[in-house]
Amino acid sequence: MKSDRLLSILLLLQTRGRVTAAELAERLDVSVRTIYRDIESLSTAGVPVYAERGRHGGVALLPGFRTDVTGLTADEARALFVLASRSAHADLGLDGALGSALRKVMAALPAPHRPAAEATSRRILVDPVRWLTGPASEVRLDELNAAVFADRRLRLRYRHGGTSAPKTYTVDPYGLVAKAGVWYLVADRRGRPQLFRADRVAEVKVTEDPVRLRAGVELADAWEELRLQVERRPAELRVTATVRRARLDMFLRILGHQLAGPPSDGDPATVELLIPEVRSARPLLAFGADVEVLAPGEVRADLAGVAAATVELYGLKSTRPAFEDTAR
Repeated sequence: MKSDRLLSILLLLQTRGRVTAAELAERLDVSVRTIYRDIESLSTAGVPVYAERGRHGGVALLPGFRTDVTGLTADEARALFVLASRSAHADLGLDGALGSALRKVMAALPAPHRPAAEATSRRILVDPVRWLTGPASEVRLDELNAAVFADRRLRLRYRHGGTSAPKTYTVDPYGLVAKAGVWYLVADRRGRPQLFRADRVAEVKVTEDPVRLRAGVELADAWEELRLQVERRPAELRVTATVRRARLDMFLRILGHQLAGPPSDGDPATVELLIPEVRSARPLLAFGADVEVLAPGEVRADLAGVAAATVELYGLKSTRPAFEDTAR
């Protein structure tokens, strides 16, 4: 668009000083003739811009002219350049737009703010994706992204975890949220907020019915309500276990949010976990013999049953774990 191109020309001239019309044309993917017309438009609008022909010519602003099109303070400028991993922008098809936007902002910053902003972009990186998440499932994010902006009710075919047959829901979408590398659709279903993992959406259709959201509720409000529901699930069982010191760091990284208190000293360390139900302790089996549940008895029995079923599945003749650390 012409207005966007005029702003880009102004920012480039403000940053670079004299720039040839050919270089401007190449950067903005237009003809040199179009650049000269744009320069005339800027001049008509009161911007003191001029063009000089010849070997050392080019387009420039009058000396001393400066416009701060952002009005940003130094700290505000630095905040913009704390770069998040571009995976979320790429998922939405906006990674190229992000780079272009940051270049424009950098060009528009007052000169004293630029060094700090550039240093921040090189030395601070936020990656929201958790470790060891495995290959990403197919996500219909392009369809969901377009759908939430339609201001219409959506009809979803959705697969719940552990089930194969999708179910159909009609929902009123608030928007999309990326949490630890996973995208969620936040929507009302029958007037109550609900989360839908984007990678479990088998099909999304935009209906003709206008969206019906609760009055005064925005995406951030609905997300906060759902987040608290997940994080405040009642923990009814207290599990006591021992963890070999060599695996304690990994244990805490994965299950630290369920600890009732700090681990004890010594090797193995004693820990107490708060879990909602007996089956919630099954992830402990991933640590093999490095973690032993001491109590309660029903959790030990459940883990023993799962382990026995695994032994039977693989036809092992001995219950002695093949992965036992012989150096112990």
